[in-house]
Formats: sequence, structure tokens, C-alpha cells
Amino acid sequence: QVQLVESGGGSVQAGGSLRLSCAAYGFTYLINCMAWFRQAPGKEREGVACIYTGGGSTYYADSVKGRFTVSRDTSKNTLYLQMNSLKPEDTAIYYCAAGYGACSGGPGDFGHWGQGTQVTVSL
Repeated sequence: QVQLVESGGGSVQAGGSLRLSCAAYGFTYLINCMAWFRQAPGKEREGVACIYTGGGSTYYADSVKGRFTVSRDTSKNTLYLQMNSLKPEDTAIYYCAAGYGACSGGPGDFGHWGQGTQVTVSL
């Protein structure tokens, strides 16, 4: 019923920027929160940022505050993640997620996931 498609990943040097996009298709009218997670090799999936689709309130992991900005365009059903001042530790597969509850939950609280897009930051 809901499909999420990420785009915008790639390889950049440290200090560079990338903008990820997540287009949502299907029956999305009940989605309450959209979020970005990331997973590096050998590590657990961690929340990066999330935004309430209705009010626009945002939340960020401490590791990305001041560098990443999450936003959404409701008319386009699209989620964005602007990533600036990228660091090698930001290297991971980034996943778009959507859920029907609170944004503050973990991965299990999001019922819909994109396929992921690779972000690689080199020195």
C-alpha cells in the first residue's frame, strides 16, 4: 500500500554535502511521521532524523545536529535530508521510513521502509 523510494546517495569527500530524497507512493494519507535511519556495516540501524508530516516538528540524533536538516514537501509526498559537513562516520546506507505513530520510536515503530541509498564519505 505504501512504497518509499530513496535517491540522492553517492560518494563525497569529507566536508561535502548531499541531499537525499524519499518519494512516497500509495496510500500515504495516514502516515504521521517520516524518518531517516542509517546503518553502517556491522552496526545496528540508528535513527538520524524524523519529522511529523502534519505539524513539521523535527528531531535529530545528537551526532547530526547542526549538520543535517530534515524537511518534507507534503504536496509532493517527498521527504528530504540535507546533509552538510559530512564526515567519514556518516558513511552508511540511509533508509527512509514512515510510520503511523510517534517519531521518537525506534526502527520497529516504522512500518514502511525504502530500499536504502548508499552514502560514502571519504577523507
